[in-house]
Amino acid sequence: MIEDGDDEAVNDDDVAAEWAAMVDDDDGNGANDDDVAAEWAAMAEDGDEDEGEADTSRAVNRVLNQDEIDSLLGFDADGDDDGQRLGIRAIINSALVSYERLPMLEVVFDRLVRAMSTSLRNFTSDNVEVSLDNITSIRFGDYLNSIPLPAMLTVFKAQEWDNYGLLTVDSSLIYSIVDVLLGGRRGTAAMRIEGRPYTTIEISLVEEMVHVVLADLSASFEPLSPVNFVFDRLETNPRFATIARPANAAVLIRLRIDMEDRGGRLELLLPYATLEPIRELLLQMFMGEKFGRDAIWESHLATELWGTDIVVEAVLEEQFLTIGEVMSLEVGNTMMLNSTIDSSVLLRCGGVSLLQGKMGRVGSHVAVNVIAGLAGQVS
Repeated sequence: MIEDGDDEAVNDDDVAAEWAAMVDDDDGNGANDDDVAAEWAAMAEDGDEDEGEADTSRAVNRVLNQDEIDSLLGFDADGDDDGQRLGIRAIINSALVSYERLPMLEVVFDRLVRAMSTSLRNFTSDNVEVSLDNITSIRFGDYLNSIPLPAMLTVFKAQEWDNYGLLTVDSSLIYSIVDVLLGGRRGTAAMRIEGRPYTTIEISLVEEMVHVVLADLSASFEPLSPVNFVFDRLETNPRFATIARPANAAVLIRLRIDMEDRGGRLELLLPYATLEPIRELLLQMFMGEKFGRDAIWESHLATELWGTDIVVEAVLEEQFLTIGEVMSLEVGNTMMLNSTIDSSVLLRCGGVSLLQGKMGRVGSHVAVNVIAGLAGQVS
C-alpha cells in the first residue's frame, strides 16, 4: 500500500512538471503576439477581398426575398392586393384598361349636366345641382365588382344602336329623391334604413327619375346622332344587370347630384360596343369637324379619270345553265342564241350596265350602234 502511494506521488510530480512546461510554452508564444496580430490583419484583408467578390457575384445572381416578389406581383406589404396596379400586374393589365379617348363624349355629357340640372329641378321642385366628376374607361366586370351596395341598377336600351347601357343610382341619392318627393323637410339629411329591400314606392319614384335622366341623355346625343334610350328593367343585384362580358371595355361617367344638404351619386356606363355605331363621330374634336379639301388634287384626279382606259363588253344574250350542263359541254357542241338582227345589245363595264345599242357592221368590223344612255334616253 505504501509503495503504491509513493508511485501515485511520483506521478503527480510528473503531471505538475508537464503543466509547467505547457505554461512556459504559452509564455513563449506570448512573445510572438505581434506576429500573430500581423497574420490576423493579413487574413482580414483577404477576407474583405473575398467578401467583395462574393458581393459582386450576389449582385449579379441575387435571390429576391418575399417582399420584393410581392412588390413585383402587385401586392402590398401585408400580402394583400390593394387594388393598385403595380409591377408585373400593371404590365399585364395595361392593355385591358387603356382605351382611346373620345373627345365628343365630353361635349355630350357637358350638355347632359346642363339639361339634368333643369329637368331635375322641375322634377323635384327643389334646388338641384348636377356636376360631372369624371369620365373614365373601365372593364365591365371590374365595374360590377366595385358597385357599393345597396343600389339600383337600371338597364336601358339604345334602340338605334341596338345595344344596352347601365345607369346606377346609389343609396344616398335614392333616399334623397324619396325624401324630397314625399315632402321631407329641407336642411335635414335623408334617413337611411339599412338591411331591408327597397319598397315598391321607392322603386317607382326612382324609376320616374330614371325616365327623366334617359330623356335628357337622348336629347344630349341628338345633335351628334339621333338615338332613343328606352327603359328596359331595374335591378338591385349587379349579377342580374349584366349587359356585356366582364372583360369588355366600357365608358364610365360619374355624376354628382346635390339637393342642398341631400344628394348622392349617379353613374352611367356605356360599353364601347354600344358606342361603336357612332365611334367616328365621337372621335371628332368638335361638332361637325371635317378635313380640309384639296381642290387641286380633285381637279387632277378628275382629269386623269377622263383619260383612263376601260374595257367594255357587248352582251348579245345571257343564258342560265346548271352546273351539270356546263360540265357536260364538250368541244364541238353548239349553243343556240335567240338573238336576232333587231335584238338590243347591252354594253357593260366591270359588271355594270352602261349603254344599250344595236348590232351592225362597219366595213370588215362588227359594230354596235348606241341607242340609249345611262338614263335610258335615246341618243
